[in-house]
Amino acid sequence: MKAKNLLFIISDEHQARALSCAGHPIVRTPSIDRLAARGTRFTAAYTPCPICVPARASLATGRYVHDIRYWDNAMGYDGRVPGWGVRLQAAKVRVESIGKLHYVNGHDPTGFDRQHHAMHLDKGIGQVWGSVRDPVPGPRDDIIRFGKVGSGYSSYNSYDETIREAAVGWLRDASRDERPWMLFIGFVAPHFPLIAPQRFIDLYPPAAMPLPKLTSRNGYVRHPWLDAQESFMPTDVEFGVDDAKRRHAISAYYALCTMMDGHVGAICAALEETGAAETTSVIYTSDHGEALGERSHWGKSNLYGECTQVPLVIAGPDVPSGFTCDTPVNLIDLAPTFLSAFGLADASLPGRSLFEIGREPTDSGRASFSQYHAVGAPSGAFMLRKGRWKYHEYIGYPPELFDLASDAEERINKANDPSCSEVVAELGNELRRIVDPVIADRQAKADQRELVERFGGREAAFWLGTKGPTPAPVG
Repeated sequence: MKAKNLLFIISDEHQARALSCAGHPIVRTPSIDRLAARGTRFTAAYTPCPICVPARASLATGRYVHDIRYWDNAMGYDGRVPGWGVRLQAAKVRVESIGKLHYVNGHDPTGFDRQHHAMHLDKGIGQVWGSVRDPVPGPRDDIIRFGKVGSGYSSYNSYDETIREAAVGWLRDASRDERPWMLFIGFVAPHFPLIAPQRFIDLYPPAAMPLPKLTSRNGYVRHPWLDAQESFMPTDVEFGVDDAKRRHAISAYYALCTMMDGHVGAICAALEETGAAETTSVIYTSDHGEALGERSHWGKSNLYGECTQVPLVIAGPDVPSGFTCDTPVNLIDLAPTFLSAFGLADASLPGRSLFEIGREPTDSGRASFSQYHAVGAPSGAFMLRKGRWKYHEYIGYPPELFDLASDAEERINKANDPSCSEVVAELGNELRRIVDPVIADRQAKADQRELVERFGGREAAFWLGTKGPTPAPVG
């Protein structure tokens, strides 16, 4: 039986490794595991940008950040570049969202018939201070991410529960509607604040949590681009010398992964109960990953796998079950995937339908691309994953090359290894078939300077915008 409907579930900041079906030794995600068992899991999926707002604009349009110029967390998607939602609406598909979108607002024509409990940029402007980066200013000492970690109940926990209940209700109501539909569900977990109810913390005793491995005290030397970024937002400094707090943070992050997984399970159960599972494709992913203390960094915002790689699972009546696909893919592939689910196509998009890719043999020649021009970036940063190799290029800083076949954690930079010179040249050329790094860096900085001037110049803009996570909607 062919799928008629599409259910898309996206979390926030879910590290690709933090899935039990991906072999994580600690994290428990039974609902996503079940989804993967009856579908296809993509083992090399990447975000087009490792920070929320640009990644979601790319997802909305199916285009790379440098093409659409939504560079940072002050530049939310507003429909200026039409996306897949508008195409589905024109085809008479019912398109609605529940939960986090992180666009400018709920009024612009972004391709939804209705938005329920939507989360958008705070006050419509987001983190204006993050656009001040040419040059990057000195650090702010009033931005606290991890004042409290561990057991508790946050507004984000409550918001996700609201999203779950609204989604379950929506699916039950939709069972009485004959029109084809697409439902976009956006959870905020496991995004910080790293706070979770005690029953989930109990699954991950803080004292048993392993500490990050790639740190200076273990001999790891950070790349100078990351050092420069950390000088603006030194995320690990908040933990000081307190390894106990780090363990509590890691415990809470894994607890949030399991809590969010339970929401996914409830939604999939509702789909089964209504009988719609037989005619509905289900996709689960996240907008980017989470460093979780590796390289003495917390959050996202760099090119390493813990931040750029995302979980991606597809299941449905016409999806191979129990499969893993090792072909590199990207969140920009979701736009053609969504369109193809309803018999539509757009030849101008750079991605391909994941329904097609997942049925084909592994394509080691396919590349996946990501870039970063946002908070704290001293210059544009560009990533290319192709086959066993992962290549990083930074404007004004030396490149990095990692052999993922022997170095999955990206510890050993082989960019200066003479035996890898041809690989560096090949991947550099491949990167330039997607983007001119110098031009993209200049354009990002020019657009950010213009935004900063609109808000009164560097000094005024530097103190404008939310200091932490976007507030959860009330009611």
